[in-house]
Amino acid sequence: MSRLIWRAIWVAAAVALVVVPFGYAITEVHRDVLMGAGCGLAIGVGIGLRGGAQAGPWMGILIGSIVGIATALIAGVAPWEGFLVLVSPILALAVGMHDGLRETSFSRYRDMSRETFIVSALLALGFFLALIVSGDLAFAVAFTVAPFACMPWIALISGLLSHRREGWLDTRPPRLLVLSAVLLFATLLVLLVDEQLGYARNANVIPGIVPVLQYAGILGFALAAVPAAAFLLGRAVMMWLQPRLRVYGRLADYLRIMWVPIGGFAVGYLMIIVLFAGFYGMLERFSPGAFADAAVGIKGWLFFAFFTGLAQDYATVVPVSDGARLLVGAHLILSAGWIVVLFAAVMSFIGPRLERIARRHAEEEP
Repeated sequence: MSRLIWRAIWVAAAVALVVVPFGYAITEVHRDVLMGAGCGLAIGVGIGLRGGAQAGPWMGILIGSIVGIATALIAGVAPWEGFLVLVSPILALAVGMHDGLRETSFSRYRDMSRETFIVSALLALGFFLALIVSGDLAFAVAFTVAPFACMPWIALISGLLSHRREGWLDTRPPRLLVLSAVLLFATLLVLLVDEQLGYARNANVIPGIVPVLQYAGILGFALAAVPAAAFLLGRAVMMWLQPRLRVYGRLADYLRIMWVPIGGFAVGYLMIIVLFAGFYGMLERFSPGAFADAAVGIKGWLFFAFFTGLAQDYATVVPVSDGARLLVGAHLILSAGWIVVLFAAVMSFIGPRLERIARRHAEEEP
């Protein structure tokens, strides 16, 4: 149980780290960012816990981040508001990405309906928590019900788009699924058309039957095409990404060996920065004018030593005297030498271990 809790915390922290900054880069509306974060966290943690101990968290972070970013993007950029604009494409996108996982590819309408219901529950939880935090109780109720209302329609579309795939077993969708999806589609279409007719009546305009039918046709096409496109996009993205992301799982084996040498390099580099920051400050103290626009205090010298070690010009401080230039040159030589010498020592030490890992991975490949 404790492992599951820590895995959920890790996935949630990683998703929030990606989604929240991206959301605030899109919009300044806190509610939109909270909805993106809530949906991303719910989907990410749900998939992360349902997957295996190794691949599950990474897939949860990836899918949760994409769903959260898409939610914040649509909520912050879309010119219209409402659950149809936001919920149906996000639900279809999440189901498509989940279907794109090779380990969870669905083979029946029953499987598709079950997974769509689970994703709907996760999205409903994300919307509810986000909107409760933002203080929008009315929106919280509507957006909590919306994923479940869209579930039959999205499940039917997803199944119809998957029935020609290799491994799909059902020849036709269940009647109950078709009936519920058609009733939902017709209800939504009638409500949307009635809403537009209400706007027309308030403006003392009576539209003809042809414009009404044209508007209904456009709405019907959008209700079908947008979720279908989102599902196909999510599935295609996941099928393309998954084999390429397996390298990260293998990378973890190498990082476990290189973690200590990387830490040793960082400690040594930090010691060089601190050492020369003291040298620069002492030289300026006893030889005023050795540096143009000299820093005041150790913080400025630490920044100067950091950028000097990277062979980058600092914004203000410039060595002027011969002693200052000589000190900067010695710093650059020592920093470069530290990189070369430590790299050679580390590779001679961990080289055999890396070769064993590479041979094991080669044997595991089909």
